[in-house]
Amino acid sequence: MHSVHSGVFYVFRFMSLLARHNGLRLSFRIILASAFFFAFAAEPKRYTCARASAPLEIDGKLDEAAWRRAAWTDWFVDIEGANKPNPRFRTRAKMLWDDHYFYIAAELEEPDVWATLTKHDSVIFHDNDFEVFLNPTGDTQNYFEFEINALNTGWDLFLNKPYRHGGKADNRWEIPGLRTAVAVNGTLNDSKDKDRGWTLEIAFPWDAFRERSGVGRPKTGEEWRVNFSRVEWRVNDKHQKLPGLKEDNWVWSPQGLVNMHVPEMWGRVRFAD
Repeated sequence: MHSVHSGVFYVFRFMSLLARHNGLRLSFRIILASAFFFAFAAEPKRYTCARASAPLEIDGKLDEAAWRRAAWTDWFVDIEGANKPNPRFRTRAKMLWDDHYFYIAAELEEPDVWATLTKHDSVIFHDNDFEVFLNPTGDTQNYFEFEINALNTGWDLFLNKPYRHGGKADNRWEIPGLRTAVAVNGTLNDSKDKDRGWTLEIAFPWDAFRERSGVGRPKTGEEWRVNFSRVEWRVNDKHQKLPGLKEDNWVWSPQGLVNMHVPEMWGRVRFAD
């Protein structure tokens, strides 16, 4: 059996051959190449999301009993998968739900926690950030993205379909009733000491998704497509990005390529009692 690494190599080799074949329509070449990609790609991650026994206090600290009982995801990996080096810093997440909210918690190891963006709906991944991708219907269409930095600044947006299929981000979409919090284990924007990292909590109200996706609170046993991403920049002691270096992208469920907007590769979250 081919490894994921060799499989991806053959996929892109096949795609390049298709690109040279003028006799095939572009749309058909894309369909064929996509079919080969998903055939060789790693199986998406899975997570069982337990019900919270009581409403959670959103303070970013993850010290409540419900969070202590909730399972962690696997440690995040490079967005392209196991053939790439392990992330420099560890990241993991937890999930819970109740009648009103979808709760997400994350723990990000970070020896120098920094952030600069304070305006809502800034392009948050220009800072180090944590990102959430949600597809309630599981059809890879009409999905939601939320990004947050260590200053608790957020960016919420909606896509009717992935960019590669002509989708466009709608920054007008907002999340009424959203609750978020960040706790820094160290000092923010101070490179003179060493930090341990930061933790965060997000409470998404179910009704926020209904208008755009037609889906609100799930029933027990239903599944959503979900993924998480962490963007990490290499910076100097003044938190200026090092020239010539791209950001790192670390994820829960590997995408197989540097593109979070391939919902077929997102993880599956099942909502349980």
